[in-house]
Amino acid sequence: MDRIGDLASKKAAVIFTKSSCFMCHSIKALFYDIGASPAIHELDQDPKGKEMEWALRSLGCNPCVPAVFIGGKYVGSSKDIISLQVDGSLKQMLIDAKAIWF
Repeated sequence: MDRIGDLASKKAAVIFTKSSCFMCHSIKALFYDIGASPAIHELDQDPKGKEMEWALRSLGCNPCVPAVFIGGKYVGSSKDIISLQVDGSLKQMLIDAKAIWF
């Protein structure tokens, strides 16, 4: 759990993913299209990935990937991020967290 918090707070935007997850790929692409360069942590490539997966689940991440943190706070999974993008608030959240500059 501490590792998740540490990693989530090291950069303005952080996404925990798995390399085989198509929704993870879509969320990463969305962030890049907006102009953000999030820290990406591939759980299936990390030796402690299973532990981090369980820690994410205990935070309420279900499914556990993609798990998006902005400004060190858990924002949600793919459906939450897509909803924020549709209503126009995702970009402002990224600007407020200094993940993108305009």
